Parts: sequence; C-alpha cells; structure tokens
Amino acid sequence: MPGMNVQALKQQAAERAAEFVQAGMIIGLGTGSTAIFATRCIARRIQSGDLRDVLAVPTSLATEAAALELGIPLTTLAEQPRLDITIDGADEVDPDFNLIKGGGGALLREKIVAQATARLVIVVDDSKLVDRLGRTWAVPIEVIPFGWQSQAAYLQSLGAAPVLRQDGDQPYRTDQGNIILDCDFGPIADPAALARDLKSRAGIVEHGLFIGMARDLVVASEDGLRHLRKS
Repeated sequence: MPGMNVQALKQQAAERAAEFVQAGMIIGLGTGSTAIFATRCIARRIQSGDLRDVLAVPTSLATEAAALELGIPLTTLAEQPRLDITIDGADEVDPDFNLIKGGGGALLREKIVAQATARLVIVVDDSKLVDRLGRTWAVPIEVIPFGWQSQAAYLQSLGAAPVLRQDGDQPYRTDQGNIILDCDFGPIADPAALARDLKSRAGIVEHGLFIGMARDLVVASEDGLRHLRKS
C-alpha cells in the first residue's frame, strides 16, 4: 500500500469491513466518503451471489438513494428494530473508540442506527486517529432552526466556537430539516461529560459525539490494514 492516496486508503478499510457482513444479516449502511465504499462492496457481493438474504437500513437519504441504485434490498427500523452490523466512517477516533461524526450531516440518523446495532464497525484512514477528540475536528451539533442563536450562545458558554454550517449562501439543512452548528471545543478532556451537557439542552436535537458505541475499528495506512476490537 505504499504511496496510496487517502481515497484509496478509505476504500481498503471499507472493503475489509464489508467482509464482516454475512448472509442473512440486517445491516446498517453508513454515510459519507468512506462508508460508500463499503456500500458498493456489499452490492457487488450481493450481485455475485456471494451474499444472500441481507436487508439494509440506510443512515441518510443520500445513502438510501445509492443503495437503491446499487440494488441493495432495504428495510426500516420499524420492520427490523435490531441490526446485526453497521459499517460507517468517522471524523475522529480516540484511543477508547469514542468518535466525532457528522461531517456529512447525517449524525442524527447515524446515531439512531448505531444505537440499534449489535456491532458498530468504524472504518477510517489513520489520519482520523487522535489522542483526544476535538484535536482536529469540530463537533457537529444539530439544532432546530427556531431560536438557534440561543443554542449558539449556550455552546459558547461551554467553551465552543460555534459556526453555522452553510450550503452555498443558505444554512445547510439536514434530512430532518434542521441546521448544524460546527463547534470547535479544542481537545476535549471529558467527551462523556460534554455529551451529557449537550443532551440536556432543549433545542439541541443531537450531537456528533459517539461515546462507547464502536466495537470494531478498521484502520488503513500506508503500512497496511489494522482491525482493532474493543473487549
């Protein structure tokens, strides 16, 4: 793998994670530039006959559209409330497998699917590994549009520098019609405590801190692939 670019590393990690999917599983399909490689690999396995009797729950409208185009059979959490495995990416991963997610704007659906999953597999290139969350990435926080400035002020009181995510000259809208404040907290000493503070605030729909959810981590680097598991 020497000399491979980041996209190639992402593909290596995602395709390795896709090998964990077995016949008969209910699977979660993640969102973003890394997870799409896993979705495509799963589709190829289905088309070749290597993978049978699987159903998938997408974590965003974009992933749903991609899965339908690729011919992956879809289901819903109403029909299948418990998933066997979800493969998704992350913006940062700390040594305890805590994550920052939401760079692609799908953090709410991603977290709902992750909470319904027995085995959350995160695929990243090694640039996403950090000693503390917040080292290189802001925390995306989904808020309702009404009174969002008051949420920004609250986040400032917690030490963040919130920035309203834009889509051209308009605020970015999530699949639920909400907006996102990207909040730079700097390195986060206690991600679990921050997550509790964020969850307690009315108007904050969800945040991009995924604490204690990931069980598997597939990391690609120019030195090769690593599969790490949390006991």
